[in-house]
Amino acid sequence: MAVNYERRGAGAWITLNRPDALNALSFGLMRELGDTLAQARSDDAVRALVITGIGRAFCAGADLKEVAEMQARAKPGDPDFLEVVRTIFDELRAFPKPVIAAVNGLALAGGMELVMACDLVFAAEGARLGDAHSNFGVFPGAGGAALLPRRIGLNRAKYLLFSGDHLSAREMMEMGLVNRVTPDAELASAVEEFVEKLAQKSPAVLRRMKAVANRSTDQSQQAALTDEMLNLREHSRSYDMHEGLAAFREKRKPIFKGY
Repeated sequence: MAVNYERRGAGAWITLNRPDALNALSFGLMRELGDTLAQARSDDAVRALVITGIGRAFCAGADLKEVAEMQARAKPGDPDFLEVVRTIFDELRAFPKPVIAAVNGLALAGGMELVMACDLVFAAEGARLGDAHSNFGVFPGAGGAALLPRRIGLNRAKYLLFSGDHLSAREMMEMGLVNRVTPDAELASAVEEFVEKLAQKSPAVLRRMKAVANRSTDQSQQAALTDEMLNLREHSRSYDMHEGLAAFREKRKPIFKGY
């Protein structure tokens, strides 16, 4: 199996399991990743999704050797690797639950694009991240050039894209790509603790917050504010909002149901 799927408390953990290939993205891995996303999406007990890797890498990008071999013998109608990757990464961005990248090691090229497809980024102290496409004369195809400027700003994005440099987790936190850096041995426990924190929140409100926040990057300020107000009106009729307000009045913990 190129992908391991495991439930830990309220979290669904997806672990890339090709350590000998630095967890490089292959057709097989992407198919398995798509299957695990469907599994986590349909499980109401899953309140957050975590993606991490086995070994010294989170993900070193596409398996260029396999991709070249597949392209050499491709026939009309065969699936295009980059389209498969883009589709899965789009699913992650639209996933109705928070998605956390637990970056345990190297995250390069397509691996950093995978990081950017996640909502939040926790990284081990020893992790290093970078676009790296320019080092091999490869143009990014899953968000590197298009989305990195939205995450960290245009000038910083250009530096990473042009230089191909690999930066430390702390440097990436200063740039705004990483949310939290932990000692290497504490990465998993820090993420697990945060997932349990998310599990105390309303799934309905987190789902709406993610969708509105994601859309806002493509909207004018006024359109984004209008979108927010429409969602507030819809959410005000939800069970979770009424339960949250009742719990506040009654000085108890709310019991959210996700609708």
